[in-house]
Amino acid sequence: MSAEFPSVRPRRLRTTPAMRRLVAETRLHPAELVLPAFVREGITEPRPIGSMPGVVQHTRDTLRRAAAEAAAAGIGGIMLFGVPEVQDATGTAGTDPEGILQLAIRDVVSEVGDQLVVMSDLCLDEFTDHGHCGVLAADGSVDNDATLERYAEMAVVQADAGVHLVGPSGMMDGQVAAVRKALDAAGHQDTGILAYTAKYASAFFGPFREAVGSSLKGDRKTYQQDPANARESLRELAQDVAEGADLVMVKPAMSYLDILRQVADASPVPVAAYQVSGEYAMVEAAAANGWIDRERTIMETLTSIRRAGAEQILTYWAVEAAGLLR
Repeated sequence: MSAEFPSVRPRRLRTTPAMRRLVAETRLHPAELVLPAFVREGITEPRPIGSMPGVVQHTRDTLRRAAAEAAAAGIGGIMLFGVPEVQDATGTAGTDPEGILQLAIRDVVSEVGDQLVVMSDLCLDEFTDHGHCGVLAADGSVDNDATLERYAEMAVVQADAGVHLVGPSGMMDGQVAAVRKALDAAGHQDTGILAYTAKYASAFFGPFREAVGSSLKGDRKTYQQDPANARESLRELAQDVAEGADLVMVKPAMSYLDILRQVADASPVPVAAYQVSGEYAMVEAAAANGWIDRERTIMETLTSIRRAGAEQILTYWAVEAAGLLR
């Protein structure tokens, strides 16, 4: 081995924290993070979610405080999910102007104004007694076009409540177009759409079912995407953009980083990714057992999602991660 070998030494750029920071290719910023938050009707104290340590179903008052904390942390947004006291076949509470989600939107907007982008889940699964994301046909299948009518109604009441972005997440064909048409017809041209473009029928959604009190029996494989498929995500992307999506989403994030990269490379609009409940729960469980370094793992997972192309990340660690980034 000659004295000159090796002449190329990549380790020179890893020597100190300052050097690594200088040449980092991917950077996280609090403004890119969005906090998902649950608000439950009829409770007087926050209710812990057993499968998601540290996450709760909020009361209206504690949700307001959480929103204020999120704004103070400098994160970009908050995504609201409502948990009603009463569920029924068509998800009536989802379109009631006085329903829990609409009340929560008003509460949060009045609390933080434009300091946060206030987003709302636009789906029926929290509100239906069967737990599916749409209206059921006589044979028990989800009726796509009847569901679009319900989504249109939901979009208008959420926009009336003051939400900045609606998030149609049910994976119905034509959902973005139906929502855009309804919003425009109601005079809400400035209300944006965060389209759940590539949402997979994933096992990683398990803890979320507890978080929203879902009564789902069976599965959602006839409308959410097959984890085996990648190409159809780009087809969904093209359709959502053509129908008027302002942002698009890949969900889950960590097991679908390849999908996220493909969507990010092809998308003409901003791309978000949702670090879902099961991803959160696995890290928290492993950390609680002392198997991993919790804070390092949190930041590594978020960096990987950002590196794969997400410009916005929905994560239950949003506020904590913002503090770690200071």
